[in-house]
Amino acid sequence: MEVQVNDSTLIKNYISGDERSLEILIQRHNQRISSFIYSKVMDRDITEDIFQDTFIKVIRTLKRGSYSEEGKFLPWVMRIAHNLIIDYYRKSRRLPKFEGGDQFNIFSIISDEKLNIERQLIKDQIDVDLRVMIEELPEDQKSVILMRIYKDMSFKEISENTGVSINTALGRMRYALINLRKIVEKHNIVLTN
Repeated sequence: MEVQVNDSTLIKNYISGDERSLEILIQRHNQRISSFIYSKVMDRDITEDIFQDTFIKVIRTLKRGSYSEEGKFLPWVMRIAHNLIIDYYRKSRRLPKFEGGDQFNIFSIISDEKLNIERQLIKDQIDVDLRVMIEELPEDQKSVILMRIYKDMSFKEISENTGVSINTALGRMRYALINLRKIVEKHNIVLTN
């Protein structure tokens, strides 16, 4: 059985001049990144363009030696793709620019459907980051938080599903939230609402 080389090793090899390592990275994450882009733009050609631009940026950053994501390659690439999607909406004028003075009116964002696309993209990026952070939790905490947040289960249902008492389920949720806060601080992630 072939041992899978991890992303950070492939990145180091690519920076050292092994072009094949980048191909492996692209193939490994192609489906996930393409699906993410397509779900936002709903167009195959635009998805392909943004995908290519994403990897042009990835290559430039790696060649400059300014990559420092410490083994978090996929979330980093997703952030680049996400920013390029926002650029695409801005450039194609699908998102209106603010006109006139310095007056910033929050209601103009709430009432403007197209600007909501950008807010949704930012929310989606936070969801991607959150999913990655949840993966770092111990298994028992991870399962409770996934059931509670993503499946909207009550603590009674969680306790029945996991075979532990409601108090234990509540305790695991509390520890999961404490640990998530530590992970956020460790990664210096700024969560905006």
